[in-house]
Amino acid sequence: MFSARKISTSHRLFLATLLLFAGATFAIAARVPVALSTLHFPGAKAAVVYGVNAAGASSDPLRALGDQEGVEQDGASAAQLTSIDFPGAVSTVLQGINPAGDIVGNYVDANRKQHGFLLSHGNFTSIDYPGAAATDARGINRRGDIVGAYVNAPGGPQNMHGYLLSHGIFSEVQYPGYLGTIAQRILPNGNIYGCNHNTDFMASMHGFARTAEGYSAIGVPASMNNGATPDGSTIVGLYTDMMGTTHGYLIEDGEFNSFDVPGSNATQGWDINPQGDIVGDFRDTAGKFHGFLRTEDGYTTIDFPAAAQTVARGINRRGDMVGRYIDANGKQHGFLRSRTKKEE
Repeated sequence: MFSARKISTSHRLFLATLLLFAGATFAIAARVPVALSTLHFPGAKAAVVYGVNAAGASSDPLRALGDQEGVEQDGASAAQLTSIDFPGAVSTVLQGINPAGDIVGNYVDANRKQHGFLLSHGNFTSIDYPGAAATDARGINRRGDIVGAYVNAPGGPQNMHGYLLSHGIFSEVQYPGYLGTIAQRILPNGNIYGCNHNTDFMASMHGFARTAEGYSAIGVPASMNNGATPDGSTIVGLYTDMMGTTHGYLIEDGEFNSFDVPGSNATQGWDINPQGDIVGDFRDTAGKFHGFLRTEDGYTTIDFPAAAQTVARGINRRGDMVGRYIDANGKQHGFLRSRTKKEE
């Protein structure tokens, strides 16, 4: 079933751009029937959720940073939504959030260069891997260790490498025997998840884990490990099948199971918290991208109100999420979806 496959050039380029620049993402479907509800961010054309942390983020300092905020309500659920932009950036994406509410992501400056960043206690810090042409920041654990990817000139998949930033020191994360690597998440114990690839990117890509014992990759081609529970027993990710369709997957105690959001034609799983809540995104039959949250109660579709796209990337124990949306003018912003007392 998972033998080598032929993937079109246009499809490879689409997914390469998606993974590197945190573009529109897909979502998950359960193994049992579930209900879907919808979340909207006021005034936006699209919304995306990228991460959730373990203990919950304080939204007060972030409220002052966003240019839009509102409360979404759907039946008994309610959430505070806050738009977040790196100062002076032309584009901002939020990728991950830790238990303390520290957020990582990437932004594009006025000169069109991409940088990673950390947002902690209301303060932004830019992150650039030494000598890199572009940098992003994708995951952060409770100790403040950050992982992401950087690109060396002249670019291309073979020039994309993972990194770890710990106590102010960069070290490279590079899967042995492959040209390129993306470091996506880091657990409290320092285990790192992501994918390896060569110049063909998706056709050679496999999800990997780096633990104290070293690197190991799953046997599913065109796959990427995007998050895991703290004990590593459950991994969430995405893969592309032989027909070029992207699906989410869960690996639970070594057992691989794919999933799709009901009614979608593409699904990606991007993060999972200790309770097993999953965030990601999906594409509907009209071609629009939405974020999603999957809990034991089913799926919730996440849309920043009036947004053209929404993408979800991270979630914490409390259920706070981060992601991105595209507004009515085509500008990309990050957002934080924080739980309210009504939800707790």
